[in-house]
Amino acid sequence: MNALFAYLHAQGGELLARTYEHLSLTMVALGVALAIGLPLGLWLTRTPRVSGFVLGAVSVLQTIPSLALLGILIPFTGIGRLPATIALLLYALLPIVRNTVVGIAGVDPAVREAAVGMGMKDTQILRRVELPLALPIIFAGVRTATVVSVGVATLAALVGAGGLGVYIFRGISLADTSLVLAGAIPAALLALVLDAALGAVEKRLDRLFRPALVLMVALVALSALRGLTGSTSHVLRIAMPGEFIERKDGYPGLASRYALAADVIEMDHGLMYQALAENRVDAVVGYSTDGEIARFKLRVLDDDRKYFPPYWAAPLVRKKSLERHPELASIFDKLSGRIDAASMSSMNARVEHDHESPAAVAESFLRGVGMTPARHRRADPADVVIGSKIFGEQYVLAEMLADLVETYTPLTVKLATGLGGTKICFEALRRGDIDVYPEYTGTGLFAILGGPGNAPVVVGDARSVYDHVKREFDARYGLEWLSPLGFENKYALITRADTAARRGTTVSSFIDPSRAR
Repeated sequence: MNALFAYLHAQGGELLARTYEHLSLTMVALGVALAIGLPLGLWLTRTPRVSGFVLGAVSVLQTIPSLALLGILIPFTGIGRLPATIALLLYALLPIVRNTVVGIAGVDPAVREAAVGMGMKDTQILRRVELPLALPIIFAGVRTATVVSVGVATLAALVGAGGLGVYIFRGISLADTSLVLAGAIPAALLALVLDAALGAVEKRLDRLFRPALVLMVALVALSALRGLTGSTSHVLRIAMPGEFIERKDGYPGLASRYALAADVIEMDHGLMYQALAENRVDAVVGYSTDGEIARFKLRVLDDDRKYFPPYWAAPLVRKKSLERHPELASIFDKLSGRIDAASMSSMNARVEHDHESPAAVAESFLRGVGMTPARHRRADPADVVIGSKIFGEQYVLAEMLADLVETYTPLTVKLATGLGGTKICFEALRRGDIDVYPEYTGTGLFAILGGPGNAPVVVGDARSVYDHVKREFDARYGLEWLSPLGFENKYALITRADTAARRGTTVSSFIDPSRAR
């Protein structure tokens, strides 16, 4: 908890800004959902023939996974607040529409008959009789929609819309509980505060409903005005995963090394490439072997000031596992130097975009370099457990390591893939939950060791970094770095080919095209 309080104290200003973003997104989406859902619900009470169909359609919208919905919206809306707002209002519609229909339908028929007997028209019955009686149920739907919206709004961070989800996704990437709680606790408190405020309004609906409605409309208007009056000056828009912002070899150092002032947009890895291909951002920070580079014909900018450290890929193994099965070292070394960056990028594209299975891609590569993988002997429990992080390249490499074990030993294998970020895999390895997983030397240096410290290691020299992490992991953790696989998967600034041709092919010239002249 001390780490959490220290982080909140250091990031107090940003936390308030993120909380405002979160509240603004929620209230705007809720306001639009009310403007659509309430009239729609009232209309359905007068057209029962279509009521079931419309409610079913609105219900189906809630079954679409949030991230998938955001991905569907981006080609039409771009990134930022608009797709997040649309997604939130779609999720808020169901409780508002359904409770409106249920509330009106629950009015006692005898009351309606009495109103008709008094000579009231249908619109008068609705306004003076049904709505006042149904208002508590309708308002309960609004409260439900509000709480749901606060929770779903955390996903807005994945499309560059900000909010408290920024901290949550950074924390998940880095397996940092303090970061996760820095986003989760304020989001939960915000949901509770809004629910309590709406509960107070509900108790005094006659007096407070209209002021609350006016306040909500004002928030919607202010948010729209903010979007319309934003700066029109061109600043480089660079999308990047939240993990890169928090890393010691991440954005702050990059900005300092290259005197870079950019509009930084935190986004999900896959969505940021989609935004780049559709010209929604100028560049992304990705990995040099990402499959999207080949698929979209993108350009990796030359790191002319040598900021990004080397990221040799290599198997990271528990020494206790090597003591039990010493043959593993020589078997995994059969891949030493066999995979170049172009081959890895092509394999990543096949998995991520051509939807081939990692197992098929791994087997195809091994056959291409003269190996004939044996039939799988997967078991649980198994002699060797091979882990991976949660992206395509790691799945392919884990399958290759498993194929080698099954081909050259009688040992059984279990795959524990998709374990999440670096620290999750690393801690699983230390605990003995897995025996080996593919790792990168730059990640080992910065994300795990915390940087070179006072050690005489040249960060720009790949061999120096490898020797350093090999020595330190052995001494500190009892883990062994085996021979590098041949390719380097380091962070890189990536842009479209046409943008690189216009601005320059180095990071320096891209940031300031005048430097290329």
